[in-house]
Amino acid sequence: MKIVVLGGSGHIGSYLVPKLIRDGHSVISVTRSDRQPYTASDPAWQYVEKKFLDRSNTNFNANVAKLNADVVVDLIAFDLDAVKGLVTALKPTKLSHYLFCSSIWAHGHATLLPSDPNAVNKEPLDSYGKEKVACENYLKTEYRQNHFPATIVMPGQVSGPGWIIINPVGNLNPKIFQDIANGEAIALPNFGMETLHHVHADDVAQVFYLAIKHRNQSLGESFHAVVDQSITLYGFAQAMYRNFHQAPQINFLPWPEWKKYMEQPEFQPWHEKYADRDGDVEKTYYHIARSGNYSIANATSLLHYHPRHTILETINDSVHSYIERGVIQYSEH
Repeated sequence: MKIVVLGGSGHIGSYLVPKLIRDGHSVISVTRSDRQPYTASDPAWQYVEKKFLDRSNTNFNANVAKLNADVVVDLIAFDLDAVKGLVTALKPTKLSHYLFCSSIWAHGHATLLPSDPNAVNKEPLDSYGKEKVACENYLKTEYRQNHFPATIVMPGQVSGPGWIIINPVGNLNPKIFQDIANGEAIALPNFGMETLHHVHADDVAQVFYLAIKHRNQSLGESFHAVVDQSITLYGFAQAMYRNFHQAPQINFLPWPEWKKYMEQPEFQPWHEKYADRDGDVEKTYYHIARSGNYSIANATSLLHYHPRHTILETINDSVHSYIERGVIQYSEH
């Protein structure tokens, strides 16, 4: 089949595209620029066709439609207008499957755990989650009423070597890892019992790959792309102290005090290069406010999905990459 992957050199696409090539598909990787995928050393990339298209351009949807793909994997849609525009453009083509990348952030506050990816009463907390839910609802309606061949995949915190991952306090500031590596004390918000959901990009790609392979079972469905466990902030921090052969020094602060702690000047120099534009405290809030646990039962039963990487394996791979890239400084000698 001809498969177009929008965002083909990003975190998920870097692992998905080689899987599709090895399965014998003709793959077009669509990106804004000629950036290197995280799996650039994989020989499968020499068989990938590359297209450079910017979604902000008005002719983006038409240009994707002109590729006349059997399958479109959309890893870069973040609002309803983007999805509606592309769906409208794809309807007259030979498309047989459209896969949309949502997020566990679509869930927001949970009532029963583990959360069901096909739940209809999701309560997202921020604009990102609300847009993802709007896209999900639109695609489910298009599938039911107009037979548009849609599947929804909802990754957790996509992690792996080569980029910055969520840390033990729920944000992107690598200083926490450096402090742990140095054997220094850290402070967790509340009691450290909130949960995170790191998942290796390779396993997220696996869900997309299996949904394509088992098309009939995946149409109209939503699937969580996570592992079958979550990790508490406290468990994450403990594991990192062990990883760096340091004795744990973990303190706990009520949320208002923890916010002030994170506003100390010593944390600020890391922000410009590594933290996201929303800031450390806000990112932590949205991660720990939702916490939760996410079922992979339907991905296992319908797609035969079995994660290859545990949470700690994924985290350790990522942190080892930090050391290799000089993001943090550590030597066992």
